[in-house]
Parts: sequence; structure tokens; C-alpha cells
Amino acid sequence: MRPESRRLAGILLVLVPAVAFGGASLLSMILGQAPGYLDNPVRQDLWRAGHAHAGVMLILALVLLRYVDETNLSGAWMWVARHGVPIAAILMPAGFFLSVLSPEATEPNALIYLVFVGGIFLAGGVLATGIGLLRTPRA
Repeated sequence: MRPESRRLAGILLVLVPAVAFGGASLLSMILGQAPGYLDNPVRQDLWRAGHAHAGVMLILALVLLRYVDETNLSGAWMWVARHGVPIAAILMPAGFFLSVLSPEATEPNALIYLVFVGGIFLAGGVLATGIGLLRTPRA
């Protein structure tokens, strides 16, 4: 594994406890320790989606880092392959969480568009890695 990928993998692994803390926070809200959380189904759904996306994207990013260095990508394509999914792992959950930050929110605000931007980074990272692997000659 190249040093850039190893460093990014280390950062992602350090972030995993933050996702676990988020899960514990959601559980405490569900158990009634956060007044009003259970009264807002939109907020519940989007926060649950944000937490799930954060965990899945971190794991996907770690898996892709094992493959990205096996491609013959370079320059911007290597950057997209290496950083696309980790960026999505930040933007998508942020869009879900921040779009209904107010306990009184009945619909998401404009920050929900971060989810779409994250989706573009997700698709770019996965496609760049996949195409890079398909175009790399077998060793």
C-alpha cells in the first residue's frame, strides 16, 4: 500500500469511533433521553440515514483503498479514485444531519443537496477505481 493510501486509511480508521459515538447518540435519543426526537419522523429518518451512510461509506472507502494502488491510474484520476468515497463519507451524512438540525424541522433545508454532491464523489471514486482495475494489465 502506498503511503498516501496508508495515511488515508489511518484517518478513516480513527473516524470509525465517531460513527460509533453517533450510533450511541441515536440510541440514547430513541430511548427518550433527547426531548422531541421521537416526535419528529423526518428528523429521525434523515439522522438514521446519515448514520448508516457514514458507516457504510467508511467501510467502502477502506476496502477501495486496498485496490486503488493496484491500478495504473495517475494524476487527477488517482486522486478521484483514492479520495472520492472518503469525501462522500463526509458530505452525504453531513447533508442528512445538517438538513434537519432544528428539532422543529418538518422538511430538509437546502443542505440536503450535500447528499447529491456526495453521490457524485461516490460514483466518481468507485468508477475510477473499477475502470482503473479493468484497464491495468495483469501481473
